[in-house]
Amino acid sequence: MRTNLFELLLTLEWSPMAVLVLIAVRLLVEIVAATGASRCAQERLRFGSCQWRRLRPQMRRPRELSGGEWPYGTFLQRLAPPVRMTLLALGVRRQVPAGQIVIHEGIRESHLVLLEEGLTKITATLPDGRSALLSLRVGGDLVGEMSALNNAPRSATVTTCGPARYSVIQPDRFKRFLKDHPDAALELAAMVSDRLRWSNRRRIDFTSYPVKLRVARVIAELCRTHGRQGPDGIIIDVRLTQPDLATICGASETSIQKALRELRTDGLVDTDYRRITVRDLPSLRKLGNLESSDD
Repeated sequence: MRTNLFELLLTLEWSPMAVLVLIAVRLLVEIVAATGASRCAQERLRFGSCQWRRLRPQMRRPRELSGGEWPYGTFLQRLAPPVRMTLLALGVRRQVPAGQIVIHEGIRESHLVLLEEGLTKITATLPDGRSALLSLRVGGDLVGEMSALNNAPRSATVTTCGPARYSVIQPDRFKRFLKDHPDAALELAAMVSDRLRWSNRRRIDFTSYPVKLRVARVIAELCRTHGRQGPDGIIIDVRLTQPDLATICGASETSIQKALRELRTDGLVDTDYRRITVRDLPSLRKLGNLESSDD
């Protein structure tokens, strides 16, 4: 049991020195207990004491441990708390700055990336060499699951838009996790289904709606996935450029500029440097032919 504990601590990236100190403390506890030391002395050296807490490396706790909520629709939000904690313990945590490529398109690799904090963008290379923005992913989202399950090359590139923290999970561990937690496997299927539906809706929008309605539909959806309530409306805190919005909507940058100008004139949105504030979400939904549950 003791060996398993220490192996687990090393897996969680405890330094060898911290593990050695823990071994010394554990041996000291056993010696004191064997010699009949006082209860007070034993309590000072128990694993739950202040001395134990000071040995732990100083790192930010996952949001699950700090009582935070995961964004709606993300994979972690879909899971029950015990299953969520199990998944968070599977991988090796990494912290990276903005502009870091987490997954490279075309590379044959199969690990998964579980985002814990930060915003990432999913892009793919077009035949003419340009990069198309496919979607955005936030803390709680799982990326790279397709290659992990079918062993095919990566279909897109994942890049951090700001400082991010994530876990790298090996495919064999993830598959074993799915076998042990069938509900998580069902939620994974539901997540993939939702992403496929989103992609299909974008294709339909490109052929069925004018640019202004496409922009309204995309902004309304971003309100749900990346919006927060502000004093003047719902603020979309995604650093989304007009070229990014153009690739999502399947329109030229000039058309996007015109559509945003019209939406500002209508009093539906305000735009600032890479930020959009939705002032009238019900009217924006109505303009985009969206029901309340559609976006």
